[in-house]
Amino acid sequence: MASSFAPPPSRKGRGATANLESRYSEFRRESDETRHESDAAQECEVKFVTQVALENARTIISRNQSPDIPFDRSINPYRGCEHGCTYCFARPTHAYLGLSPGLDFETRLYAKHNAAERLDAELRKRGYQPALLALGANTDPYQPIEREYRITRSVLEVLERFGHPVGITTKSALVTRDIDILSRMAQRGLARVFISVGTLDADIARKMEPRANTPSRRIEAIRKLTEAGIPTGVIVAPIVPALTDFDIERVLTTAAEAGATYAAYVMLRLPREVHDVFVDWLEVHYPMRARHVMSLIEQVRDGKHNSSEFGTRMRGAGLHAELIRQRFHLAARKLGLNQARPPLRNDQFKVPEPAASTVDGGRSAMNSRRQPAPAGQRQGQTDAAGNVDPQMPLF
Repeated sequence: MASSFAPPPSRKGRGATANLESRYSEFRRESDETRHESDAAQECEVKFVTQVALENARTIISRNQSPDIPFDRSINPYRGCEHGCTYCFARPTHAYLGLSPGLDFETRLYAKHNAAERLDAELRKRGYQPALLALGANTDPYQPIEREYRITRSVLEVLERFGHPVGITTKSALVTRDIDILSRMAQRGLARVFISVGTLDADIARKMEPRANTPSRRIEAIRKLTEAGIPTGVIVAPIVPALTDFDIERVLTTAAEAGATYAAYVMLRLPREVHDVFVDWLEVHYPMRARHVMSLIEQVRDGKHNSSEFGTRMRGAGLHAELIRQRFHLAARKLGLNQARPPLRNDQFKVPEPAASTVDGGRSAMNSRRQPAPAGQRQGQTDAAGNVDPQMPLF
């Protein structure tokens, strides 16, 4: 496994314990342990600070044809994610940038500052057919830097203007900032939100998702969204065998009490570099459980640590995966979750007259906000038994 290139104190508040190489890198870097010792002796500490570069996106709507993803288009306002979740399946995408899926993924971020401009242009194309557009399919649209860049909000403003349906998945309470837009869209049948809560154990969450909101704040976000009339659900994700699976029923119960009406779950996935990041993290934070956790992961992944087969990659296979599926179904049915899920509407879509803020690419709106310098630094389906399919359309 690649070295971390920095002693543990410099990784405080970060999820990954290493900065493993990009699989496309021609060179291999090794940590200079003597330098670390020298820095420590001189009380010199180099920390991983968040760096954000502005990206001028050429297109903004991403397409997919995956049969087990309930949407065919999505928008990712940011590359990389400061939440630093050790299990994040988006980590390998940073390798395409020549960066590490480890610490680089959560500290070297890219903000697509012209996302609203590009979305406006793409929705105006002749022949465009509206369908659910997902926010949060890859990296979290409400990660901490959204407070300053407000790109996700600008995207919602465009979608509302066009009457375009949107589904949001996030683990951030920052989504409640946009209740004004989301509630108006929800009244027109255009918006739905899912909050990801893998466990209510604050200690586990703090270690796995170091810069995400605490589980209690996410539950409170569900409450605020539902009180505002926004259809809201919970995703128990990821379920980590022998680490977070004990909390399935408690998460569903607490979310339902807060007003959630929908629920889904996702089994832990370890594609490509995510495997090394997660295993290293597990051995550092839970060394006594590591072997047991990985053994159960092999049981739900047909003897492997990961499987990418459509139909089973989100929920796993085998006896242990079936047990988790039944537990989820029983709890969801008992709590009255997933009883009805009206589809979001496509008939509201209408191309508006060009707005002044989009003629200049949204720059006038962006200039009215706080603008960090480029590269600046900061410190539905139901089976015969009546069970809701956990891979039913999230939105």
